[in-house]
Amino acid sequence: MAQAEPRSKRQQSGAGLNATAHSAEEILLAFAAALRAAGVKVTADRSRSFLEAVSRLSLENRAEVFWAGRATLCAAPEDLERYQRTFEAWFAPGHAPATHQAGAPTTVRAASLTDEGASGGEETAEEALRAVASRRELLRHRDIPTLDPAERALLQRMFTELAVTLPAQRSRRLHPDRHGRIDRVRTLRDQLRRAGEPGPLRRSKAPPKPRNVVWLVDVSGSMAPYADSLLRLAHRVLQCGPRQVEVFTLGTRLTRVTAALRIPDPDDALAMAGRTVPDWSGGTRLGEALRAFNDRWGQRAVARSAVVIVASDGWERGDPTLLAHQVERLHHVARCIIWANPHRGKTGYEPVQQGVKAILEHVDYFIGGHSLKSFEELLVVMGNA
Repeated sequence: MAQAEPRSKRQQSGAGLNATAHSAEEILLAFAAALRAAGVKVTADRSRSFLEAVSRLSLENRAEVFWAGRATLCAAPEDLERYQRTFEAWFAPGHAPATHQAGAPTTVRAASLTDEGASGGEETAEEALRAVASRRELLRHRDIPTLDPAERALLQRMFTELAVTLPAQRSRRLHPDRHGRIDRVRTLRDQLRRAGEPGPLRRSKAPPKPRNVVWLVDVSGSMAPYADSLLRLAHRVLQCGPRQVEVFTLGTRLTRVTAALRIPDPDDALAMAGRTVPDWSGGTRLGEALRAFNDRWGQRAVARSAVVIVASDGWERGDPTLLAHQVERLHHVARCIIWANPHRGKTGYEPVQQGVKAILEHVDYFIGGHSLKSFEELLVVMGNA
């Protein structure tokens, strides 16, 4: 959302702040927090809907902001009066900051991206926590290239909070388990040892064993805005299963970066991976890179029965037929193929790229990969594969 223009009307609003120092998004989020303090149950989803509604209207039109907030922030008839009173106090021209509701100015300060608490009392700290939580919730849905440096720093910290469940497969080897199925072989063997005398039934169960996960991350020029975040996501998954996760980069060639991403610190790991990859932000030859992967790793234990995640936008400079053939080869070996396209989750996207058209019939899941929310969905699909 664009920065609000410095006007006397906004400088004298209930927030009591200069619009040049705070973005319009912060002011609107602070108003939602003040409305929550007035007794209206404003959730993070309603705050996000309020921002989206105002972004489609004129921010300078007070009436449009009023009706956008009333339609998205109020959920019951008893909220209308509180909303009217809070809106007039917050956005009324010439209103003195001293007459504004208690705790609202500190809420505006807490609506920034930092996790700093307010210096007020117990109620102010609680409102600050709510404002920060709302900000983090909105950040989960933002497109990664649109983030500023402060938002990127917070997003990188949020990567450590992602819940990772690695896929598993059932083992063929049975182990004794009193809650498992009847093991006919062991039961009969024990009966033969007793010369045919009946005895207790033996039970066994096949415990799950970890399934391999392979990440193939496109680091070409068209994927440059997303490559860093996708490698951070792969680093997060690898730290949860260092022995069952392999990470490769795709560009003009195939590069294995698993050893670099085993470094615990994500910044150091990505710096090491950047020095390892020779074709960072270069061209895209997905077909040739996947052929190299299939020839060296596909028929071996790395990709066999593994969950393969390909993070790419599908821009192929080579022959799309070669790309389709190599994805088909990989599909015959792997458990499933998850293709994460950063443009897939955007409004109005159509799979018109030649590379995407070539691979669609050979992949099991075709999902987005442009925001933290889409990364969470990708991890859920990976864990249930």
